[in-house]
Amino acid sequence: MFKRRSYKWSDGKQLQLDDSTLIMGILNGTPDSFSDGGRYNTTKAAVAHAKEMIAQGADVIDVGVESTRPGHTQISVDEEIERMKAILEPVLAVSTVPVSIDTYRAKSAEYALSKGAHILNDIWGLRYDRDMAAVAAQYNVPVIIMHNQNDTNYGDIIEDMKAFFFASVDIALKEGIKPQNIWLDPGIGFGKTGAQNIEVLQRLGEITAYEYPVLLAPSRKRFIGTILNDIPADQRDEGTVAACITGIIQGVDMVRVHNVDMHKKALTVADVLLRGE
Repeated sequence: MFKRRSYKWSDGKQLQLDDSTLIMGILNGTPDSFSDGGRYNTTKAAVAHAKEMIAQGADVIDVGVESTRPGHTQISVDEEIERMKAILEPVLAVSTVPVSIDTYRAKSAEYALSKGAHILNDIWGLRYDRDMAAVAAQYNVPVIIMHNQNDTNYGDIIEDMKAFFFASVDIALKEGIKPQNIWLDPGIGFGKTGAQNIEVLQRLGEITAYEYPVLLAPSRKRFIGTILNDIPADQRDEGTVAACITGIIQGVDMVRVHNVDMHKKALTVADVLLRGE
């Protein structure tokens, strides 16, 4: 059920997917993210937080400079790149683990990868910008294909998600992205109601059954707050742990979280219980 992958980049960074759930630490270099907007959008704060998450056990640092929360204001590609200059390059200079770039624009992705980013994390699954797959193929990097859509209308939600993934994977393969570089992300909180998020989490095994590793990113999402009587985002970490372990039980390979320390401790125990001898 659990996948195996091994990645090594020219700068010496490595990522090994074997018997432990990988942790992607979230670094929001944005002024307006729903959970921690404005906390890490300076060079000094971003570098310090990246170092902190790595010390706590993050396997990947995921840098995003545009908020994608519901109702966010879209920024231009030039502004996105300017923000990257202040955040991404300094983080790359100090990081001892691979750094992913959270963007859905090919121009921004090309810039980030040309500066040394290691992984492409696309919330529109190679659909927003059709040049994205070509950029990922050119740099031969892992690409995370997230499910997303502009509404919440589904037949059977998992079957519809599968169709989305099949089409995006087809785009990837036709552009020359290697199969071992493809990851899937069910897109919790994107194009889904709270009830639909819960159903997807309950049925993740239908997605992890495929050959591609799966990233789960439920961290501090609204549906967790709703379950816990509408508590604010910064109080949802325990709920996030529960969501992540629900995913791990069903074969998820990596989780994307804000609170690396808490998840490292919880997932270390979960991995021993679920994957250990």
